Amino acid sequence: MQAARLVAAEAGVTLEVRADRHEPWHPGRCAALYAGDVLVGHAGELHPRVVEAYGLPPRTCAMELELTRLEPLMAGPPQAPSISGYPVASQDVALVVEATTPVATVEAALREGAGELLESIRLFDVYTGAQVGEGRTSLAYALRFRAPDRTLTVEETTAARDAAVALAAERTGARMRGA
Repeated sequence: MQAARLVAAEAGVTLEVRADRHEPWHPGRCAALYAGDVLVGHAGELHPRVVEAYGLPPRTCAMELELTRLEPLMAGPPQAPSISGYPVASQDVALVVEATTPVATVEAALREGAGELLESIRLFDVYTGAQVGEGRTSLAYALRFRAPDRTLTVEETTAARDAAVALAAERTGARMRGA
């Protein structure tokens, strides 16, 4: 789902996810992807028979997007972002949330809280176990910051990271792992 949303976002289109039954996906684990009223694809867990027939790992997921259906919905040609010649500053953060908290909600809060210096955010680890408590999940993100006109200081990137974590805490009850 995340990959489909990323592709659509690059095209300037927001996807709506609706439950669906569509081969070769597993019944009950398939989503239809809509842009407004236009069906643009499907995503979800492949049916166990398909997984077995192709020798794939159990619970393999896949997506399909009909890009020709996205094109008419675009406001114009995609614009490549300008590239800064200044170095990137990376900060990792691990947040503990209730296991039922959607990852997309946590990521959206981090993205908004980090502000304009945030270049990218990537979920790189999901942990559930005794160290975070029952019914809780640790989500580890790599945050990349960059300014178009200067090298960022440690203080600037730390402040942006702290603002991102504060907003995630406010919206989702997240807390820093180990804190």
